[in-house]
Amino acid sequence: QIIPTARRVFYASELTAKPRLMEPVYLVEIQCPEQAMGGIYGVLNRRRGHVFEENQRPGTPIYNIKAYLPVMESFGFTADLRSHTGGQAFPQSVFSHWQQLQGDPLSDPKSMAVIDGIRKRKGLKEGVPPLDTY
Repeated sequence: QIIPTARRVFYASELTAKPRLMEPVYLVEIQCPEQAMGGIYGVLNRRRGHVFEENQRPGTPIYNIKAYLPVMESFGFTADLRSHTGGQAFPQSVFSHWQQLQGDPLSDPKSMAVIDGIRKRKGLKEGVPPLDTY
């Protein structure tokens, strides 16, 4: 009889502790010619990507671009990138780190949309239960 009580205490304490969401982030390495770089920056900006390094390979017209891209925004990224660069960009993605999702997950509309999608996928009731249910 102690486990249900402890569960309610833990749920209530999580809701009152100013929770934040963490999201996984990919390190994306893109190889492309110079004329395709505009399309790459456009696609990355639209998907909350962040370029942090850009190098030209010595002796060639090929550029290597390194960027961070949230995993949530990466679905369909390769096809979108290829369509905006005429098939000239070649991305490779690998997990890099976790970052905190901006905004309060209990009040921010974008964070609430993420939470609602997860709860729906797991078969739970939509919306975060209010504190008085615990």
